[in-house]
Amino acid sequence: MSLEIVCIPVLSDNYVWLLHDDVSGETVAVDPAVAAPVLEEAKQRGWTISAIWNTHWHPDHTGGNAEIKAATGCTIIGPLAEAERIPTLDQKVAEGDRVHIGKHAAQVLDVPAHTAGHIAYYLPSASAAFVGDTLFAMGCGRLFEGTAEQMFANMQKLAALPPETRVYCAHEYTQSNGRYALVAEPQNEAIAARMVHVEAARARGEATVPTSIAEELATNPFMRAASAAELADRRAAKDNFR
Repeated sequence: MSLEIVCIPVLSDNYVWLLHDDVSGETVAVDPAVAAPVLEEAKQRGWTISAIWNTHWHPDHTGGNAEIKAATGCTIIGPLAEAERIPTLDQKVAEGDRVHIGKHAAQVLDVPAHTAGHIAYYLPSASAAFVGDTLFAMGCGRLFEGTAEQMFANMQKLAALPPETRVYCAHEYTQSNGRYALVAEPQNEAIAARMVHVEAARARGEATVPTSIAEELATNPFMRAASAAELADRRAAKDNFR
């Protein structure tokens, strides 16, 4: 079974992901920051959005919810722990729950730290994980509402997914993340080699994601941190990195 997955760049550096299952005709929008470009992309492809999957409450991930629901009647699914902060939710989910697009089942993973109730969606049948602002290409989310210990646990949880799993994050942060990664691990030749491709892709105006679990295990200083304390040190250094 396969899904068609489309990247929609919005705002300054957000990505909305549109998933479409040809068999069922169902379409899911992941973290729609705004509505208009998402509805337009779906319309151009002849798709109707049947569901929204939110990973966390931040407005640049939920801002399009109400307008898309008004236009399509879709079901909005998101984290139970943040239901009070996402008033548009129809279905509230947490670790152990499953949501579906056609016959594809997505496992819900609790990955708190960036926000207190952040979740991710992992689809084994499509080798895909939608991780919001928890894991980025060569980076991780800021610790706005959680701890380094939580983020370290998240990195371990995601690292345990099959290495070929494609990771769909919600922002184009790869250049800045990679520049910090070169400082965090100056002897890591895999980071240097990856950055050559990243810089070239961005010069062409191309997205640098999705990434993969294997790529992150080789080049992501947060996923490679040996302890929560090391992750905390690296996160603090990245927060102040220019």
